[in-house]
Amino acid sequence: TEGAATPLQIKLNKLGKTLGIAALAICIVIFIIGIAYGKDIIDMFMTAVSLAVAAIPEGLAAVSTIVLAIGVQRMVKKNAIVKKLPAVETLGSATVICSDKTGTLTQNKMTVQKVFVNGNVLEIDGGNNSNENNTGDNKAENYQTFQSRELEKLMNVSILCNDTKIGENNLLTGDPTETALVDLGFKLKLDVQEILKTQRVKEVPFDSDRKLMTTVNKVGDKYIAYTKGGIDELLARCSRYEINGEIKNDLEDYKKEIQKYNVEMAKDALRVLAMAYKELDHEPIDEEMKNIENDLIFVGMVGMIDPPREEVKHAVEKCKTAGIKTVMITGDHKITAVAIAKSLGILENEDEAITGAELEEMSQEDLTKNIRKYSVYARVSPEHKVRIVKAWQANGEIVAMTGDGVNDAPALKTADIGCAMGIVGTDVSKEAADVILTDDNFATIVSSVEEGRRIYDNILKAIQFLLSSNVGEIVALFIAILITPWISSTFGIDVNLIEVLLPIHILWINLVTDSLPALALAVDPAEDDVMNRKPKKQKGIFTKGMSWRVIYQGVMIGLLTLAAFIIGLATPDEQLPTMVRIDNTIYSAEEVENLEEALANGAEIVEKQEVKVEIGQTMAFVVLAFSELVHVFNIRNNKKSVFKTHPFNNKVLLGAIAASAALMLIILFIPGLRHLFSIPVLPMGNVLEIIGLVILPLVIVEIFKLFKINTSKDEV
Repeated sequence: TEGAATPLQIKLNKLGKTLGIAALAICIVIFIIGIAYGKDIIDMFMTAVSLAVAAIPEGLAAVSTIVLAIGVQRMVKKNAIVKKLPAVETLGSATVICSDKTGTLTQNKMTVQKVFVNGNVLEIDGGNNSNENNTGDNKAENYQTFQSRELEKLMNVSILCNDTKIGENNLLTGDPTETALVDLGFKLKLDVQEILKTQRVKEVPFDSDRKLMTTVNKVGDKYIAYTKGGIDELLARCSRYEINGEIKNDLEDYKKEIQKYNVEMAKDALRVLAMAYKELDHEPIDEEMKNIENDLIFVGMVGMIDPPREEVKHAVEKCKTAGIKTVMITGDHKITAVAIAKSLGILENEDEAITGAELEEMSQEDLTKNIRKYSVYARVSPEHKVRIVKAWQANGEIVAMTGDGVNDAPALKTADIGCAMGIVGTDVSKEAADVILTDDNFATIVSSVEEGRRIYDNILKAIQFLLSSNVGEIVALFIAILITPWISSTFGIDVNLIEVLLPIHILWINLVTDSLPALALAVDPAEDDVMNRKPKKQKGIFTKGMSWRVIYQGVMIGLLTLAAFIIGLATPDEQLPTMVRIDNTIYSAEEVENLEEALANGAEIVEKQEVKVEIGQTMAFVVLAFSELVHVFNIRNNKKSVFKTHPFNNKVLLGAIAASAALMLIILFIPGLRHLFSIPVLPMGNVLEIIGLVILPLVIVEIFKLFKINTSKDEV
């Protein structure tokens, strides 16, 4: 079975291709326009390459990986081990959760409550579950009344056709269903240890398709085959029954009595297991074992309770609120499954339940058409799980599937997210799964879905932040190229000098300033309504709302950057600092120890138009960097005001912003780095103008949120 790519992988691959094509097209257009305006070819080539860097969010791959890795760490604390990073995000996109009943929706603590023998039901009192110490102090009510050869036979089947291990103080270990049967022996005051001394010579292990288990034991000089399993499957293999010490052949008539009590037990949410046997005149050879489960003698059945987990009902309700369909899949009787499902809120009426036999009669096409009608699948085999998964997927749903057996592996692999049981799961199922639940609990899946949604939201926040920042750079550079003639004539500046940002500025912002806040968004807490909204099933990342925000916020940042550049060019001559060029490096006059001596040795005063360009570039660089750091607060919630979203509850983000701001300040104040980035000392008036421009993104987006134009209609 081949695994499919996750929704996030598909979306990011599509995004990468789109951005790559767009970046290449923009670079070509700007390069051609620049050459047409008479700019230097080498300079325009460098600008085009810089623009390509600006257009593609190269930090996105790292951000996505780190966001997912942090999610994996958080999920381990919630009892979910994620084997593949993308699986975290897939859980957040899940629209259907198909879950086993036993152990996942229930406690997997079986206790026998009723025994049917001789046409009567024995009520069992005492005892909690089969995994606690059993001393035999508990006794079945009215047991003496029901003592019979048939009950003895039933208990022999229960104890001998069983792989439970008995430790010190009668501590039972093994499958909960089987330990419950041995526990029943202690409650009935049987000498369980003595019964277990009976030699087992052959066995046919339990199989989820047959729903039967058989052992052949040597009892004295005889050999007896003991078989236990599902009531329907076992009755189909029986030809006789034993009652009141007699073996009778009219099984068809007795089946009505059996089924009546079977239904009664099932309505009480009891799991029913039937017992049968037959005597053999010799030890069967391997060839004879193929038919060992035919011509059996029915002796009785037991009804055992596996209480629903208390937390599951709340988890199912949370799924409904989150728009996630919960589906129960079980091998139990339909009536039992319906009773449990109703108590958990999974279904409301029996029409929502279907059996494996009914499923067999349906074509895959019919199942796909009717899949939404069913919430419970009873008496199914593992092969049916694959059909169920594919039917949901054919309807465009993202499916999470639980499983624990070897035969569950194909379904776990086929599902968008396979969840194996960590306690009772086989190695094969764990290998095929994407997630392993260490507590085998359905509620863990739901909490994992919640974590997945938080992670997906945070990845979208990082994408929106990076793209709006990059669009801002593109807008600033693109518009500056288009209006180069106007800038040149208005400010009297040579065309070849006009450049909003230097390549080193763009690289610094993309690799340092943008990356730290984007990474810090990975640990942003979940929004309050994260589990009160429908799953996102759109095919691409760019919804109407996302596209709108990236565009208008990018244009906003780009125009502010361009405004800073033009304001810098408009700096009055009398406010311009005196700049000196020494060996192709520009210094402020204050940095030169002996200006006259430097001028005499070949240094030259930089022309005012060049100084204005450097001031404009510096203002554009600083405004672009700090406006993005301010803008990251806008990203955290697209509907609520910054002041209503606990702006200080992400200390990692505050630290990232502080670190990025500190790196920018280091560049601005350390002379050697200032020269590397071609940054002059700015006049105080320009500094105040920068502060005003930097704050504007917060003000503008707050206004957009206030008038509800920061989101599209489908997001409101």
